[in-house]
Amino acid sequence: MLLLGGFMFATNYAESMAMRTSDKNVQYMAYGLYILLQALIFVPMIFIAAFYMDTGIEILKQAAIVTLALFTGLSAAVLLIQKDFSFLKTGLTIGFFIAIGLIIAGTLFGFNLGLWFSVGMCLLAGGSILYQTSNLVKTYGVDDYIPAALGLFASLMLLFWYILRIFMSRD
Repeated sequence: MLLLGGFMFATNYAESMAMRTSDKNVQYMAYGLYILLQALIFVPMIFIAAFYMDTGIEILKQAAIVTLALFTGLSAAVLLIQKDFSFLKTGLTIGFFIAIGLIIAGTLFGFNLGLWFSVGMCLLAGGSILYQTSNLVKTYGVDDYIPAALGLFASLMLLFWYILRIFMSRD
């Protein structure tokens, strides 16, 4: 649960670092730092899924396929509909603060958030993909591809994390 807090902090820090400057070297450094932090967060979970789950590597394949299908579908919907999804920002912000509150409460009081929390986080990640893709099309300039990619990648990885958690809860 604390990993999600670290995940959100790393995302916000790297995004703000990339957005503060137009220097591509600093932006790439922020993106690289973010990818490194993602690796530190994901490697233990992928190891557990691959070596300690009954289905082994198959569960990773299934989670990756579902994640990529959802990501592609949501991104394609934004590109085809041409609707501005910036209105989602307030709802996503509130949703993520509620999630952080639940994570802190779960950590302090020792309860497991369970399957429905993971489903809710998948919905938040899906909304974040819609929002980030819409920003990529409508808000970011041609030279802002690094911060745009960072935000979209963060949403993709959040979705993968919780889809993998859902799949791991089946075994």
